[in-house]
Amino acid sequence: MIAFLLKRTANAVFVMLAVALLAFVIFRFFGDPVEMMVNEQATQADRVELRERLGLNDGFLTQYTRFVTNAVQGNFGISYRNQQDVMVLIQDRLPATFELVLVATVISLLVGIPLGVITAVYRDSRLANALQLGSIVGVSLPSFVVGILLILAFSVSLGLLPAFGRGETVDIGWWSTGFLTPSGRAALVLPAISLSTFQVTLVMRLVRAEMLETLRTDYIKFARARGVPTRRVQWRHALRNCLMPVITLTGMQIGNLIAFALVTETVFQWPGMGMLFIQAVTFVDIPVMAAYLMIVSFIFVALNTVVDITYAWVDPRLRDDTVRAGGANG
Repeated sequence: MIAFLLKRTANAVFVMLAVALLAFVIFRFFGDPVEMMVNEQATQADRVELRERLGLNDGFLTQYTRFVTNAVQGNFGISYRNQQDVMVLIQDRLPATFELVLVATVISLLVGIPLGVITAVYRDSRLANALQLGSIVGVSLPSFVVGILLILAFSVSLGLLPAFGRGETVDIGWWSTGFLTPSGRAALVLPAISLSTFQVTLVMRLVRAEMLETLRTDYIKFARARGVPTRRVQWRHALRNCLMPVITLTGMQIGNLIAFALVTETVFQWPGMGMLFIQAVTFVDIPVMAAYLMIVSFIFVALNTVVDITYAWVDPRLRDDTVRAGGANG
């Protein structure tokens, strides 16, 4: 197990170093930081002094090492547009994105798992066919289209829910939450549904496939032969054995939800990290772009590593095969 942990940790570190190199290239060679930071009245001497103070005259390897060291410490510099520390900006936006992703994940599980079981148990019924058709539509529709349709239906036509913004929030230390206010909870509904649509279809299809396979196994047939109630066989014994792939998918998709929440945040004007990134791209705010890339990549890598370690802990054959393959390659 120790060899497996070391291998997975080394892979994670290597991926993050590669991402850091990409972020550094964006930070260093896409635009001149000095020209973006000084005002129009700055002299050439001021520009030379700032370039020396930022270390831009150092070699490539020295600058890259300094960038990685600062990134590990959470130091990504000053935003060109806002003239604030980049991590302060991200810290202000992170709670909004985290709550949006959290609610979208919960919706995908609460809706996707029961629908997957229903489509597997009643696979030849009209309801199952309708749900299957709906899943195809859900996979095919872009998230911004889903968001616009939700706004038209529930905000413009019915006037039930707000179309943009986060509503009122409550500060708990440095964390701001909308869960504790009625307007905050109402503002969260539409963007969370829009973000979870694709995830719901993935969970539903995965549960359906796993349920169909599980229902054909011998222990399910044996449980039915013993007279165990059908509903208990389906929703307890069979479903329990289908949840591990769902947990794996959910853990890996959380990174996707964080990365691609920027589309939903743009449609609903949700003040999260995605909205901050869009503004950074619009105004060529390189430090914010580099920080966003590093943080989202770290979340991806961390979640995938945790999922791999959890899988190896649950199924020892996986870590044994991985270590054996590494030894063979060596």
